[in-house]
Amino acid sequence: MSDLFDILSNLAFWVAVLRIASPLILGTLGVLLCERAGVLNLGIEGIMVAGAFTGWLAVYLGAPLWAGVGVAALTGAVFGLLHAFLTVGLALSQHVSGLGITLLATSLSYYGYRVSFPKVSTPPTITPFAEMDWLALPILAQQTALTLLALLLVPLIAYTLYRTPVGLAARMVGENPQAAEGQGVSVAAVRTGAIVAGSALMGVAGSFLTLSAFNAFFFNMVNGRGWICVALVVFASWRPGKALLGALLFAFFDALQLRLQQSGDAALPYQLYLMLPYVLSIVALVLVARKASYPQALMKPYRKGER
Repeated sequence: MSDLFDILSNLAFWVAVLRIASPLILGTLGVLLCERAGVLNLGIEGIMVAGAFTGWLAVYLGAPLWAGVGVAALTGAVFGLLHAFLTVGLALSQHVSGLGITLLATSLSYYGYRVSFPKVSTPPTITPFAEMDWLALPILAQQTALTLLALLLVPLIAYTLYRTPVGLAARMVGENPQAAEGQGVSVAAVRTGAIVAGSALMGVAGSFLTLSAFNAFFFNMVNGRGWICVALVVFASWRPGKALLGALLFAFFDALQLRLQQSGDAALPYQLYLMLPYVLSIVALVLVARKASYPQALMKPYRKGER
């Protein structure tokens, strides 16, 4: 008990929670945009890998850090456009398309790394984003600009979804595309835009790992974070504010299990600590998801003129 109190009273723990949550916030917002428009995007895992690789490679080749973030966003947008073509344009299975994009993006990234660095045994490094030590808040002062970006995007996306015509159109095509079409809204254009924008955020989420959390790209660094983001959207009931809460909750459990493992007198096998954030997140997901109100047209292909 004393160990737990010491962990929770340590500022470094809360700094770690926010750092772990940052890519989850970006990725969850990306999934939320896609699903609000009625399209499931299971390509997030691969898109995060591709964003991590291309953003890092751009900086390694001499581009500024923010340009690397832009490259990662563009990479995500390209894969998002492919997903939109398959699921919106051709009305193919959203599950199959998303999983295919995950496999394609991951394989291309690993292949690109091997081709770019064929004889390297240790991943090359870059100089990542520096901490924002000019901020007065201690927790934020030890974060990077990408964490601040993730936090600012939450109210921005919430405002866009609930206070602008673009957000209304996105929510309408996710709930009732026939009614949206009747109001003169192009369902295909809105869904495509939402997928591209959401996928760009997924790419930025991946770039956080290589340009902020770490300073190199290595295999399996995304490590299932994309799938966690998909689950967090359900936990959040498709609302940006609750998405932030869900990301922080998972990050809290993850940071806690790391600290518990490091506390020298851990009595349980380390595998149980590794399971902790996932088990507790599943419990929270089950409790919340039963009352979640999902977009009614989610995962339902739409063809213009059909009723």
